[in-house]
Amino acid sequence: MTSLIGRTRERGVETLSLDATGTRNALSAPLVAELAGALTDCARDPDVRAVVLTHTGGTFCAGADLRDPPAPDAFVALLRRLVELPKPVVARVTGHVRAGGLGLLAACDITAASTASTFAFTEVRIGVAPAVISLPLLPRTDPRALSRYYLTGERFAAPEAARIGLLTATADDVDAVLAPVLDGLRKAAPQGLAETKRLLTVRVLEAFERDAADLTALSARLFASPQAREGMTAFLERREPAWVL
Repeated sequence: MTSLIGRTRERGVETLSLDATGTRNALSAPLVAELAGALTDCARDPDVRAVVLTHTGGTFCAGADLRDPPAPDAFVALLRRLVELPKPVVARVTGHVRAGGLGLLAACDITAASTASTFAFTEVRIGVAPAVISLPLLPRTDPRALSRYYLTGERFAAPEAARIGLLTATADDVDAVLAPVLDGLRKAAPQGLAETKRLLTVRVLEAFERDAADLTALSARLFASPQAREGMTAFLERREPAWVL
């Protein structure tokens, strides 16, 4: 079976690349399972100081794979694994991010994107809601901005993503921005990184403990609904869904 996650290592930094360009790195059940396994390997490996999550192709992640989606609880487990990993996770984005891909970004500790990247919460346009991705998003981003972008599904640019707290930084050359970040992580003690990350993720993990079960159930219910079936069919057929005025 072809791997969906590329893996390289340089001076203690493990780079995991979403590598399903045929589906624009959509979150399929196999991709979610393979990424979760790779993160588990990184957690157990004492030679891994930090993880970079990046992508091949022009899209970081197109959201859920509508033909082969992961179970909602499997995706929640992946998001939680990113948050709980005892090593910093740095997102490197040089392309577009949609829907569930924004949940991946929110679950990372440091996020940087090129100025050419674009973002959108497209769930409402297919009849569902950004349910489980709200677990890491709501504690970390501007709630008024989320109200706009959740409800409209409109696209926004990298500077706006940085303003609302989705990104740590944006620049034309994202690697130049991340070079001092990775150097800093390499200089930090593993224990110091793990315990500092634990301090920083308290509120996010509280959201998982409080809301994960309810949001997982909501996601499953919405994806099984008649409106979602119409929305997903319209998306796959490249037409407007029936409710568009």
